[in-house]
Amino acid sequence: MSRHPITKWAQRSDRVFLTIELPDAKDVKLNLKPEGHFNFSAKGSDDLPYEFDLELFDAVNVEESKAAVAPRTICYLIKKAESKWWPRLLKKEGKPPVFLKVDWDKWQDEDDEDIGFNDFDGMDFSKLDMGGADDEDIEDDEDDVVESANKDEGAKESKVEEAAPASAAAEEAKP
Repeated sequence: MSRHPITKWAQRSDRVFLTIELPDAKDVKLNLKPEGHFNFSAKGSDDLPYEFDLELFDAVNVEESKAAVAPRTICYLIKKAESKWWPRLLKKEGKPPVFLKVDWDKWQDEDDEDIGFNDFDGMDFSKLDMGGADDEDIEDDEDDVVESANKDEGAKESKVEEAAPASAAAEEAKP
């Protein structure tokens, strides 16, 4: 009996991302047909067979689709035959199989694609000097805050000490 690995999916108007989570997969077989039929089979690290068949919502371009087998996952970038948003991944309506999940890390809404949301227009944030946990200025700032707090506490204590003798003198003056 075969098992079904957790499979995540996300889409853009022109492509679908499939990520099959199967660490140390062996004998990986991927088959994509132009009408949108996708077959997967492999053996897991436990030598148990894993497989599934998906009937995708619409036709795909097999020649422009790409697969990559990594140590922990198998990723498949499926190019859609027609650039349009699919209402769902599978042709069949209803509840999808339990092993099929939305990949929220790659997900993008149709409205956000025009503005480049999630891809940041190729901007490289590593070149911006935004500081971070390894920034030495943080320690200096913390010292300044502690010194400032200590000065404020010292000022409050001296005001309390000044007020105490006056109230003691007032107590003595009462008949």
